[in-house]
Amino acid sequence: MIGVFDSGLGGLSVLAALVEALPQADFTYYADTAHVPYGNKSEAQIQRRVLAIGEYLANEGCGLLVVACNTATAAAVQALRTAHPGVPVVGVEPGIKPAAQSTKSGRIAVLTTEATAGSQRLKHLIRDHAGPVEVFVEPCPGWATHVEMLQLDAPALAADVRARIEPLLDRGVDRIVLGCTHYSFLAPLLLQVVGTRAQLVDVAAAVARQTRRLAADLAHGSGRLHLQASAHPERLHAALPRLHLAHIAARIRQL
Repeated sequence: MIGVFDSGLGGLSVLAALVEALPQADFTYYADTAHVPYGNKSEAQIQRRVLAIGEYLANEGCGLLVVACNTATAAAVQALRTAHPGVPVVGVEPGIKPAAQSTKSGRIAVLTTEATAGSQRLKHLIRDHAGPVEVFVEPCPGWATHVEMLQLDAPALAADVRARIEPLLDRGVDRIVLGCTHYSFLAPLLLQVVGTRAQLVDVAAAVARQTRRLAADLAHGSGRLHLQASAHPERLHAALPRLHLAHIAARIRQL
């Protein structure tokens, strides 16, 4: 069984890519909805939650863990690997490298939570992979919460998206990295502003490929999916059609 977790609904964007890449694998998805969002919490708080969830999923029999959350990866993936040295751990990090490699203007932007924006891990990614490319880091407070509340077309959110994206485009940014898994569900809204002036960079497919490389025998199961949440699990199930993920609902069974 492969364990996948996030602070809430955002990691479902990664889960969808995982299900496509590993159609026979068994997955458990855990949403820490009692503590969402992670983006406004301290590194110590995030680490405590990640280690607790990792321990729970390992005890449930998960032989591979996917941290389907940029904020949790930045704050706690190393601590999780140290706590479970025998369990492969795949994290989700902003796609700085592919954005920097493909930019034509030499300017890219990264949309992140507040916690990720201030993390050392993001600074290291930019240092190691951006090279001479100019990187604009744009914290987007409240965006993940809008996704959690399924307010994907709220006027206030649309106005904030425009207010944050248009100045980046005016600076010549031609690649916009989605640095939070929740933001994948805002792609239609983002594209209304971006148009053809820039490309969105999402790493869900790359995370799925890395997971497939590490899965070994875990790739061969019964194709089952179990959804769990630390609060209001019924909302997790109800969110699937609203997020255009009804196609994975048929895999949901009790493990």
